[in-house]
Amino acid sequence: MFRWGILSTAKIGREHLIPAIQTSENGVVTAIASRDIARAQTVAGRFGIAHAFGSYEELLTSDQVDGVYIPLPTSQHIEWSLRAIEAGKHVLCEKPISLKADEIAPLIAARDRQGVVVSEAFMVTYHPQWAKVRDLIAGGAIGTLRHVQGAFSYFNRDPENMRNVAGLGGGGLPDIGVYPTVVTRFSTGEEPQRVSADVAFDDVFGTDIYASIRADFGTFELSFYCSTQMAARQSMVFHGDKGWIEVSAPFNTSIYDHAKVSVHDANHTETKVFNFGNANHYQLQVEAFARRATTGGDNVFSLENSVLNQRLIDAIYAAGQSGDCETV
Repeated sequence: MFRWGILSTAKIGREHLIPAIQTSENGVVTAIASRDIARAQTVAGRFGIAHAFGSYEELLTSDQVDGVYIPLPTSQHIEWSLRAIEAGKHVLCEKPISLKADEIAPLIAARDRQGVVVSEAFMVTYHPQWAKVRDLIAGGAIGTLRHVQGAFSYFNRDPENMRNVAGLGGGGLPDIGVYPTVVTRFSTGEEPQRVSADVAFDDVFGTDIYASIRADFGTFELSFYCSTQMAARQSMVFHGDKGWIEVSAPFNTSIYDHAKVSVHDANHTETKVFNFGNANHYQLQVEAFARRATTGGDNVFSLENSVLNQRLIDAIYAAGQSGDCETV
């Protein structure tokens, strides 16, 4: 069994990753750390975790931990990923792993030097619905892909929430804008060439709260918007000359909606629907990561892939500031 340590008692860890690991076929959470030892002990007791530490450094030196999951604020991802790598631990870091593409290079160098597995936690890429979308597009189910359209939004104006704190790496693009970009790249195997964008910022928080993006992939276009101050919505549609694919719950399956992929023909006379039950992409992610770390099997979301996705996010910010089309 792969032995996980969790750096912090963050909500996403408590609600999604720790339960996913504890129900996985090849992993167990053996340690959790918090700067507040009482909080670490409380979460450890809740999940039956053997070791609770009052500092992240203590966990990284533990011989009871093979790898760590890092759900710290975004601004701390690079620092603690590097520290974990140098301690010889495998690292699964919550997205976005960085706020700038060029900050990922030191992680790649450290990963290669230490011989560990390091991956950004894009759980969506492990969900079978996205493998199905990729196969449908590659198999010509909708003919030639011409346009991808997406949306991801929620409403949150809590000043204490890290998503609304600029100094912690908050903002809509780092939090949710990364999803339409990564699933488009995953499903098509293509990379964007140019991007234009409008980006709006909150006058109080200083974080981006709305972005409308148009990315040119050469043979097709991606247009999407994301917002942290709009009614909740998730949508991804892939439109070709012979049909279109709609993903009903593209990013938060089972929470937002049931996982379902619908394929419509050009004349709206036939629809094929693929359902994916209760597949848990968090569990699939941690199982794949553990297999990669222990046996070398399975692919995980690579740091090289992270660089490519973050370059697009960087270009979106630049285009929003300049008002011009930016090269990715």
